[in-house]
Amino acid sequence: MKKITLLLFLLGFVFSVHAQDESLTPADTSYWLKEIGGGLNFNQASFSGNWKGGGVNSVALGIYLQGRANYSKDKWTWDNTMDFIYGVVKNQQEDARKSNDRIFLDSKVGYKINDKWNYFFAVNFLSQFAPGYDFSGPEKVLISKFLNPGFLTTGLGVEYKPNSEFSLRMAPFSPRWTFVTDTELYNVVPTNYGVEIGKKVRQEWLAFSLLADWNKKLAENLSLLVRYQMYANYETLAFNTVDHRLDIGLTAKVTNLINVSLTSLSIYDIDQDEKIQFSQGLALGIAFKRGNFPEKK
Repeated sequence: MKKITLLLFLLGFVFSVHAQDESLTPADTSYWLKEIGGGLNFNQASFSGNWKGGGVNSVALGIYLQGRANYSKDKWTWDNTMDFIYGVVKNQQEDARKSNDRIFLDSKVGYKINDKWNYFFAVNFLSQFAPGYDFSGPEKVLISKFLNPGFLTTGLGVEYKPNSEFSLRMAPFSPRWTFVTDTELYNVVPTNYGVEIGKKVRQEWLAFSLLADWNKKLAENLSLLVRYQMYANYETLAFNTVDHRLDIGLTAKVTNLINVSLTSLSIYDIDQDEKIQFSQGLALGIAFKRGNFPEKK
């Protein structure tokens, strides 16, 4: 936990300083737009020993770091996105448990066809920072950790981008690598996240991927981020084998340093579970943002 917190702090410091330096560059001599933002959320609840309403003493801590670095010159573009989230909750008489954990990295090179369409090649990485456990039994059981699983997805196709708020990528050729580096994990996760038992990587070459991203400023101090990803392997194509992932984030800015955020994540992947997985979080905390991205109207 300490190592992860330190890593996020150092990344935030480096990127914020870099963004500050870049913001001093005159707009007509720089082809880059950069932005870094992050925050710290803290929640705490305590009850006296004679409290009749019921309740459990608890402490929760959440950290997030988000960044963008986009380059544009003539017909070429290069867009980069980083999204790190990590949270821990500690209830009285229980071990600390993860409440959130996400690594999202995306890099896309594009070539403009016209004002709204681009050819593109993209690389996308998804995983988590820390081990995850199943607490349903008498003993906690390890079921996931960094690169268990991890997903590296590439895509070659066309992108529809009518404005700065919305983009839709469609890649008819989209190889993906699924990683499970712990070869003993299948003992508690029989599906082994789709990776053949005894191996550490599953390769899928013939596949289609789609990514839709909508970043909308709903009001002066309210913004919405919706990101939908779909992945379909041609070789195993069926209604229930198509992977879906939906991220939603709603952020309300209370002051320059304080905001309220509501996040949700829904996943359907038959290699992980036959049912839809869902998580949700609500937090109040300290936030920062630096960079030279223009404000959305």
